[in-house]
Amino acid sequence: MVIHVRKVPAEGANNVALFSFASLASYETYRQESQADQACRDAFAYAAKTECVVSYERSFFRPVFG
Repeated sequence: MVIHVRKVPAEGANNVALFSFASLASYETYRQESQADQACRDAFAYAAKTECVVSYERSFFRPVFG
């Protein structure tokens, strides 16, 4: 599975990150595996405790190139 993560933009709102996956199946696998990963669970617990995540939204796009 290949996951690309981009933190955007350099100006303006700074609470946006883009993730890309090879397929919807890869994304679903990532979601399932992240729920079993202790480091990921710790990160979610930290975010809940500190309220450092402003919002969590998902959007699905088709690739423009390739």
